[in-house]
Amino acid sequence: MAGLPHEGATNVVLVHGGFVDGSGWRDVYKILKNNGHKVSIVQNPTTSLADDVAATKRVIAAQDGPVTLVGHSYGGAVITEAGNDPKVSKLVYIAGFAPDKGESVNALIKDPPPGAPVPPIQPPQDGYLFLDKAKFPASFAADVDAESAAFMADSQVPWGVDALGGTITEPAWKKKPSWYMITTDDKMIPPPAQRFMSERAGSTVVEAEGSHAIYVSQPGAVAALIERAAAE
Repeated sequence: MAGLPHEGATNVVLVHGGFVDGSGWRDVYKILKNNGHKVSIVQNPTTSLADDVAATKRVIAAQDGPVTLVGHSYGGAVITEAGNDPKVSKLVYIAGFAPDKGESVNALIKDPPPGAPVPPIQPPQDGYLFLDKAKFPASFAADVDAESAAFMADSQVPWGVDALGGTITEPAWKKKPSWYMITTDDKMIPPPAQRFMSERAGSTVVEAEGSHAIYVSQPGAVAALIERAAAE
């Protein structure tokens, strides 16, 4: 029943990716809160991996018990590093990067397979990246309603080149259990790359037909995976 503590209710910390901010988690947040979870949302500056890990660890530090740490897209790289915090007990990747030791997002995207969709990232401006606004909906949010996708395109957060270049010191997925949602219609991180990273991490995997912005378009499915991770 809505509002009553969910079996396995826990502290959930949600970490957004590049080009967007934490407000995209709103509907996932509402579902989790209604089921009794304590939910916090990190607002990453997306200036550098170190800054984003620090922002995430500040939110983790404020929790009163074990944390299920969730990362979407580039947020997956952030939780891979920040997840080493002793309070973090579980990791959940939503179409997320899961780099290994010494890897960066740049290393994971530098050699796309032939025929893979190429994200419409524009040349850096003052050390920051944006997606082509006209191509943003089709690439990032193809199953999000047109008005919301346009708003996401027009409210992009500049993504720092340093964030893509930041390397992982020790991947938390080597020591902690992880779950991974593969988005099969993803035009930002190709599904085969998601499968490779999730298999390497030994994650419990679910596949969903959805775009890169599945956390916006299918919040129920995303919340269900987070709750499953929290309960197991």
